[in-house]
Amino acid sequence: MLADAVELVVAAEEAGFDDAWIAEHHFMSYGVCPSAITLAAVAAGRTTRIGLGTAVSVLSTQHPVALAEQAAMLHHLSGGRFTLGVGRGGPWVDLEVFGTGLERFERGFGESLDLLLDALSAGRIRGDGEFFRFREVRMVPEARMRPVVACTSEPTVALAAERGLPMLLGMHMGDAEKASMVADYVAFGGTASGHVAAAVGHVADSTARAVRELKESMPRWLGPGLAGYQPVDGRPRPAKDVGEYVDLLTRIHPVGSAEHCAEALLTTAKNTGIGHFILMVEGLGDHRRTVENIRRFGAEVLPLLRR
Repeated sequence: MLADAVELVVAAEEAGFDDAWIAEHHFMSYGVCPSAITLAAVAAGRTTRIGLGTAVSVLSTQHPVALAEQAAMLHHLSGGRFTLGVGRGGPWVDLEVFGTGLERFERGFGESLDLLLDALSAGRIRGDGEFFRFREVRMVPEARMRPVVACTSEPTVALAAERGLPMLLGMHMGDAEKASMVADYVAFGGTASGHVAAAVGHVADSTARAVRELKESMPRWLGPGLAGYQPVDGRPRPAKDVGEYVDLLTRIHPVGSAEHCAEALLTTAKNTGIGHFILMVEGLGDHRRTVENIRRFGAEVLPLLRR
């Protein structure tokens, strides 16, 4: 599956996509990539043009300076093609396994983010906060990078806005919610552009067929995958009706004919001001069909958008 994922990035470059983004998950079947940066590095070695990003690297389970070192290496080795995306993550068992703890998740994200930003903008850094305390060290190698931040709540939107970082918005949001978060970002003083929105993308000969194919295939792997989220404490895991979720995704995202997919993306861009989209194209759960989906998007949808 990991080798197939690299092949998808190669196919995306050949199809004319601008970038490919990789998610990080631990101890579950909903994604089998525990290190998005590692897979991005492999993909960088197999490609020459396409940008690579993490959507996202989970900051609550990693040391921000170590993550900055890895990002800096990949920035240089890829010729500047790498974008670091970070997120708070969730209250999952990862926090227990990696020893960072629930406190780091609940109140340490701002400190972790600031330390990451220092490590990606200053030659020398030190830690003097609640969660990180260490003497001054030199960053080797140095890299000047500005990450994007996954935002699902108002406090995280405020953190991103106050630091001038672009937001990455999840595929569970419709246009109205995306527009509201962009408005909140501006209200909090954010001035950065380049916000990114995730979406499901599937093209077929007709919109009805595309919707039918995803409704038939996605619940089979999405349900068991989402069930793998294990809370770090005794809190109940949020329940999600998978059928309703798939129905939502097929209604609000580019799922349909080439013309419908292009119109859906253009409409979202108009409604939200966001012009950078990450498409989850693996909805059918079949490698051959996913490659076909990527190639059809490149041949049929991207020309409509660029026109």
